[in-house]
Amino acid sequence: MYETDNMLSVLEGFTLTNPDDVAQGMADDFRRRRVEKGLTREAVAKDSGVALANIARFELKGLISLKNLILLAMSLGYVSEIKNVFAKPKYSTMEELMQIRHNMGKTKAYNRRKNEKD
Repeated sequence: MYETDNMLSVLEGFTLTNPDDVAQGMADDFRRRRVEKGLTREAVAKDSGVALANIARFELKGLISLKNLILLAMSLGYVSEIKNVFAKPKYSTMEELMQIRHNMGKTKAYNRRKNEKD
């Protein structure tokens, strides 16, 4: 059954394309981790400094500020996971990979000017 659960989680990662679905998925995961640790919303609110109402809104609707999300992640021990969201480059095509490699180390992005001879 573990392999089935693992496969379903992989497939689920490909189906969450709506921002609201992603947010709610994160909220569901947060609630699951909180409950697994035996923590009430009140205890997390006290530890994190995030208002109880904000935690409830996050768990129910997936709505939260970035700062509060970071505070909740820190409270449950997920600092490196949230800190490294954009740490590694992602690509889906070889062209994208080549573009990433070409731009590594740059600090600014510039618009490419396309040849308008068409």
